[in-house]
Amino acid sequence: MSEASRVPSPATPLVVAAAAPEERKGKEPEREKLPPIVSAGAGATAGLDRGAKGQISTFSSFISAVSPKKEAAENRSSPAHLVFPNIKNVRDQPPICLDVRQKQRVSMDASSSEMKAPVLPEPILPIPPKTMKDFQEDVEKVKSSGDWKAVHDFYLTTFDSFPELNAAFKKDATASFNTIEDSGINAKFVNAVYDTLLNTPQDIQKTVLKGIINSLLREWKGPRTKDDLRAYFILLQNPQFNNTSTYVIYAHLLRQIATLVEADHHFLVHWFKKQYSRLSQKRFKQLVERLLQFISLRLFPAKPEEFPPITKCSWWIPSAAKVLALLNTANNLVHLPLIPYTDFYNSTLDHIDLMEEYHTWQNFGNSHRFSFCQYPFVISIAAKKIIIQRDSEQQMINIARQSLVDKVSRRQRPDMNMLFLNMKVRRTHLVSDSLDELTRKRADLKKKLKVTFVGEAGLDMGGLTKEWFLLLIRQIFHPDYGMFTYHKDSHCHWFSSFKCDNYSEFRLVGILMGLAVYNSITLDIRFPPCCYKKLLSPPIIPSDQNIPVGICSVTVDDLCQIMPELAHGLSELLSHEGNVEEDFYSTFQVFQEEFGIIKSYNLKPGGDKISVTNQNRKEYVQLYTDFLLNKSIYKQFASFYYGFHSVCASNALMLLRPEEVEILVCGSPDLDMHALQRSTQYDGYAKTDLTIKYFWDVVLGFPLDLQKKLLHFTTGSDRVPVGGMADLNFKISKNETSTNWLPVAHTCFNQLCLPPYKSKKDLKQKLIIGISNSEGFGLE
Repeated sequence: MSEASRVPSPATPLVVAAAAPEERKGKEPEREKLPPIVSAGAGATAGLDRGAKGQISTFSSFISAVSPKKEAAENRSSPAHLVFPNIKNVRDQPPICLDVRQKQRVSMDASSSEMKAPVLPEPILPIPPKTMKDFQEDVEKVKSSGDWKAVHDFYLTTFDSFPELNAAFKKDATASFNTIEDSGINAKFVNAVYDTLLNTPQDIQKTVLKGIINSLLREWKGPRTKDDLRAYFILLQNPQFNNTSTYVIYAHLLRQIATLVEADHHFLVHWFKKQYSRLSQKRFKQLVERLLQFISLRLFPAKPEEFPPITKCSWWIPSAAKVLALLNTANNLVHLPLIPYTDFYNSTLDHIDLMEEYHTWQNFGNSHRFSFCQYPFVISIAAKKIIIQRDSEQQMINIARQSLVDKVSRRQRPDMNMLFLNMKVRRTHLVSDSLDELTRKRADLKKKLKVTFVGEAGLDMGGLTKEWFLLLIRQIFHPDYGMFTYHKDSHCHWFSSFKCDNYSEFRLVGILMGLAVYNSITLDIRFPPCCYKKLLSPPIIPSDQNIPVGICSVTVDDLCQIMPELAHGLSELLSHEGNVEEDFYSTFQVFQEEFGIIKSYNLKPGGDKISVTNQNRKEYVQLYTDFLLNKSIYKQFASFYYGFHSVCASNALMLLRPEEVEILVCGSPDLDMHALQRSTQYDGYAKTDLTIKYFWDVVLGFPLDLQKKLLHFTTGSDRVPVGGMADLNFKISKNETSTNWLPVAHTCFNQLCLPPYKSKKDLKQKLIIGISNSEGFGLE
């Protein structure tokens, strides 16, 4: 540590002892390997004496309670700064949340046990103060005696230093536990201590916070031992950090965790994955919610006076985002995620300037200025849709402006049609005309779409565009067309592996999907999730055309989403306890029927002569799965991939998960009929009319399958746009016909024409008949 970094600062209430010469001796070589420790200065710490006056008293009332050993080592007349690394650019550290611009994503669980920080000798720990049983007995005694002394002493000792924390909560105080899969922490004991803490007197809670301050001040040094990491792991779970009065301490804890070296982050990620996969997922969710709340309240504080000025703690949010990235990575590593990815969304971010965040990310990337786009998992799908829409609109404006300039420069008269992608198609030749138009007007794909059906009057105000999409999708995905195969068991379509001379129609489907996203149209397409994962592999078209696209890592789980019976058979092969070679008699060869001819393909060179055995069956299953989902359909999917990205070539795509791309294309499967009722418009009816009351009584009482049929009947899809039911612009119009007639729907306008039925029973009967026996624009 430089002398400059230890200049006295009366404005900083927290103090830290200069390391004793004997403590520093022999450690300098390791310290030189790390980024230099720079003083945060008064700007980063001056706010610590402005703690909240909430349930816990202000920090200035107890911040002086630092370790006596520390005070003895200090020069009392010149207290040193609290020395923390300056992480206003926390992204300068090796990121656990990789820049989403990178084409290759590193798998956290692919890291070997050798990829760790230098393993330092574990310190000799103090004697554990109490066992879990002892602690619980002390707590029980309090109920009868009212004397908290024994419990208070336990908290006082345990939280005073990292060694004491480890001594209290390690399963075996004598074991080193340097494995990446086992933290060696008695998680049940940690949970019991924290659950009890919230019900203890205020002086005990203050004791814990003082101890945490002591620990953080004392332990900021060079390379970490695994005991240091365990202490961070334990402290991060402290429920006291739900209280805004503790946020200054919490921020410094997050800062220290955020600036650990990447190898230490690997340990923490795997420890989170291991601990919370065994314990309650509820606690993992609480940990995530605590960090999200910390970010929200720092952005929009209910009481601004509780926190230091934002200019003096600009590192708070980057630190919290970095720690959230560790938790998100741990969640994604679990076979079945601990919590849904949507639980990482921070809805508060929907109210910030999203385009400023996006442009900051575009201009500065991952190295100069913080942007939430560096951590896209916290941005909701609704916010991402706004970014994509505005980015699309800007591209549309730029393309249209360039067309206008080109026209004027050639001294030609401009007209409004040049500002749009104008599609003129015949209903009788819909696919061929659409393909020809899109091929000829490839330069106009990023203009606003307008559709005209030849020989038909009418202006496209959105209805004709939607009808064009629905009719095209219906025709292209028909089984007789041969491009896609419909799998009844999984209710989804997959690419046909039949070889052909021209794959341009697959490109057309990709363009359709891209145009739908670009023009905010929801399509009734049933692709499996694997398709969207391949569509983002990579998220941006590589500049080198020789790099394969649409190839991603696939598993039996991905195959199960398309061909569940085949996936089940492969799973049985993997779990078979007998002799695989004798019982299955298979080789590394697969057979496929193409136009009535059986063709064979080797999964590896000489595969037809290699038997599948107990030893190589995992390789066989992986190669078979990869063949079905990647290799056998490569040309078809590559054409589809290039078609989609020819329209949606935007960096905003890199913010999306595969599941989010699916929602943008097809909408959400979650229905909320009450929300639809609130947003419905009426033509010829009023919401108080008896027929309308009957209608909603019937619909709200429908089971989910009938509600989906109603939505499909009226809109052409049983899924909901990203913005929710309100974005459907659903309308109920009065149909002045006989009440013996069934309801009629105009799917292009999301309109239901309802005769004025006289009874609820009659309305229900007619409505069920109508929605259950109308093919609509279904794909099957």
